[in-house]
Amino acid sequence: MVKRTSMADADCPVARALDVIGDWWSLLIVRDAFDGIRRFGDFQKNLGVSKGILASRLRDLVELGILATAPVSDDSAYQEYVLTEKGDDLFPVVVGLRQWGEAHCFGSTERHSVLVDNANGRPVAPLEVKSRSGRQLRSVDTSVRKVKH
Repeated sequence: MVKRTSMADADCPVARALDVIGDWWSLLIVRDAFDGIRRFGDFQKNLGVSKGILASRLRDLVELGILATAPVSDDSAYQEYVLTEKGDDLFPVVVGLRQWGEAHCFGSTERHSVLVDNANGRPVAPLEVKSRSGRQLRSVDTSVRKVKH
């Protein structure tokens, strides 16, 4: 197996974020947590991932502060996994990937899921990147600058 290169010290925020959450199983676990899954067995059933990989990824997500463990409400010895504030901040990332996948990864007649607003049952509007004044931005409208300390 090829050892993954760490990006923990990279000066690029995208590289550092991918170092934390770039593993596909980890991001799918976070997606499932947004969908209300909290128990190990439910993650395993929904993802079809091996117990070893799931246990490793859940442990990493807890250590990184993206998930936290909590006792289940039925007073059993089991624990469940809940998103932390840091984990909840990944919501726009998951929505962006979902919307990109909806637009570019399915044929026009192919069935797929769609994210809806619970208040009205309608699909969520496409994410937009906006300037501080509210103007919609595309990649050509932006550039990266290093922060000076």
